[in-house]
Amino acid sequence: MTTSPTAVPAMDEYRQYSHREILEVMTALLAALFTAMISTTIVSTALPTIIADLDGTQRQYTWVITVSLLAMTVSTPVWGKLSDLFNKKLLTQIAIVMFVVGSVVAGLSTSITLMMVARAVQGLAMGGLMALVQAIMGTIMAPRERGRYAGYMGAVMAVATVSGPLLGGVITDSLGWRWCYFVCVPLALVALVLLQFKLTLPTMRRGKARLDYLGAVLVTVAAALPMLWLTFAGSDYDWISWQSGAYLAAFLVAVVLLVIVELRSPEPVIPIRVLRNSTATLMILASIGAGVAMFGSGVFLTQYFQLGDGVSPTRAGLMTIPLILAQMLAATVGGQIVSRTGRIKPVMLIGGLIMLAGLFGLGMIDHTMPYWLVAVFMVLMGVGIGALVQNVVLAVQNTVDVTQIGAASAAISFFRSLGGAIGVSILGAVLTDRVASNIAAGLAELGVPAGAISGGSGETKLDISGLPGPVQEVFHNSYADAFGGVFLIAAFIAVVSVVAIIATREIPLRTTISLAETTPPAEPRGQ
Repeated sequence: MTTSPTAVPAMDEYRQYSHREILEVMTALLAALFTAMISTTIVSTALPTIIADLDGTQRQYTWVITVSLLAMTVSTPVWGKLSDLFNKKLLTQIAIVMFVVGSVVAGLSTSITLMMVARAVQGLAMGGLMALVQAIMGTIMAPRERGRYAGYMGAVMAVATVSGPLLGGVITDSLGWRWCYFVCVPLALVALVLLQFKLTLPTMRRGKARLDYLGAVLVTVAAALPMLWLTFAGSDYDWISWQSGAYLAAFLVAVVLLVIVELRSPEPVIPIRVLRNSTATLMILASIGAGVAMFGSGVFLTQYFQLGDGVSPTRAGLMTIPLILAQMLAATVGGQIVSRTGRIKPVMLIGGLIMLAGLFGLGMIDHTMPYWLVAVFMVLMGVGIGALVQNVVLAVQNTVDVTQIGAASAAISFFRSLGGAIGVSILGAVLTDRVASNIAAGLAELGVPAGAISGGSGETKLDISGLPGPVQEVFHNSYADAFGGVFLIAAFIAVVSVVAIIATREIPLRTTISLAETTPPAEPRGQ
């Protein structure tokens, strides 16, 4: 059936694809997602080297990560709404091209500022891929079957995360960190070819539909203000000050305006009316804690091994394998259990409790903790993340119709990313403060001036290769001892996720594409 560019799709276009068709589409989708994921994780191991090479500071280290998360966060709901209005395949290809452009610019960067711009472009593209993959999955399969394929998606993401740090370490140590960005280009070309030939979807553009531009701007402002405040509070001004009050007031105004605009808009970026059911509300809370754990673990464990233990990027990547393998297995097995039983709450609840145990365990980390014990806590946290991340989105998709699947899925991803971005900013600010205090105390014991590591800038420099051995030891121990408090804060945030899951009323996963559909899905089309 052919649709005109402005036609509303007929209900029979939303049908259950055959297993073979789904695998063909998922191959293309997961290739695209793998490209973005591995490009991001390759760089995670190299970031300490990159920041040191570009003469950056600890605060800039956190912001280089945060700017990408912020761009991904604010763009995800916009991509999701676009996917409900226009061709999902074309949008996915645009996102991949954007990611390649951002990667090339990042690889050519000679300053922290240019690196931040390139990372922002990468984040915009990543927001698109996260939203579009979820939206396309929701269009071609029922929620009951979606758990199975969501497990595949989680496994691919985990494989990308496993191979990324390892490959990033090898590339950084042998070819240089710039190639960590360039390596994604051939992978992206493969993904584009697969999408062109394997993904066939009708254009779902609706007549006279307009994007909610004001809502998109307000989403950006509301997400950016807390992160800007966290970046500068405690250094440029006090945590309790008129500047902090101004940020809070502006944030509240932006949120109120966003709610008003989205309730009145016929095509809202954040579908507040759709997400007013209790399941969606509680899953939003659950996604915040999961986002902090998912993004925080990747950022701070890499820092712990390289800056706390002083190991090479390659070895740091190897040391994160327990976390990622656990996440991969939990996502795959959890998806299979959900599809077979039609129940999602038990998997999420068990995963949330295990994630909590891992985070509280890492809350005791310091420079004396043996690696095997760190690995045990990483496994626990990985199991929890794998069981939660995809299933939180699936639980919300089960409550909305396929015509709203893009915006609803993107909204949950938005809150998860927002929680992760703000969480990383908070934890990064805490880490910076604790490291500075630890270094000052350690240098005082050695009788060394407090500016020996900051170089007179007032901020801790990450390139310490030219410093005496005892000073380097103070640097490493100061970092290692600072991470316990960071993970402990993340654990308390994750408690909210567990409480939200407990309070969720379980709704069996439906076996139809459409929420209102009562007839069996149409027979698969001929091959």
